[in-house]
Amino acid sequence: MSERTRWIRLEGAVNARDLGGLPTADGRATRRGRVLRADNLQELTVTDVRVLLDDYDLKNIIDLRSHAEVRLEGPGPLTRIPSVTLHHLSLFAENGHTTPDLTLPDRVMDDRATVAVSAEIDMDKVLPWQTREQNGEDANRPVTFYRGYLRDRADSIVAALRVMARTDGSALVHCAAGKDRTGVVCALALEIAGVTREAIVADYAQTGERIEAILARLRSSDTYAADIDSRPADSHHPHGVIMERFLARVDDEFGGTATWLSRHGWTSEDTRALRSRLLD
Repeated sequence: MSERTRWIRLEGAVNARDLGGLPTADGRATRRGRVLRADNLQELTVTDVRVLLDDYDLKNIIDLRSHAEVRLEGPGPLTRIPSVTLHHLSLFAENGHTTPDLTLPDRVMDDRATVAVSAEIDMDKVLPWQTREQNGEDANRPVTFYRGYLRDRADSIVAALRVMARTDGSALVHCAAGKDRTGVVCALALEIAGVTREAIVADYAQTGERIEAILARLRSSDTYAADIDSRPADSHHPHGVIMERFLARVDDEFGGTATWLSRHGWTSEDTRALRSRLLD
């Protein structure tokens, strides 16, 4: 990891970074090596796995992808490491589908089954990219989808934050691009930890430094390629204003992240555990 940028150099993922080193409102900072964030992990190399295990003491994976995405893309090599626990916490309502057997090898379905599962994926939810305009209704479109994560899967969000608060090793949270679902869950965790709003927004926007590499990875997958190619290249950039508007909406509608979480079972003990885990 670069001390200057917090990026983690991996061969099989391009949007991986450490949430350590972010300032809090009371003058503290988040600890390095506690919570990591990334894009899809199924292409991690043997060297990548060793980096995560040896340099970051990785113990928990928080996979925010839908059940259909996991079946199409595969769970990745870290699921074969006995010391790593996988927590599949989809942020979408799954229409009664149960979590698939993640021990199955990647792409075990035949072509006809793959088409059926692909039809279950709402790509607007998976990749709610901004349009060219940053003002007006289009700029609020991703915020609406982000609000949907809170509406549909509060249980997954609370569970994800509780995994981050565990005392063993590090936790890595990811989705497909490592921007939208991952960005929302990380933002909520950082809010509870007391990180400044400015730093939370900057971390969200930092994905823009790797957006071309992220798009290249997504284009290489049959699951995501058509959606990526159907939109202008410059429409995919993560604008900080989106996260600003989302967090402002949480403030206005629920009285803040802590209040929203408390309505869904989050406790003061959970807050103390997360802050103890994440803060110096």
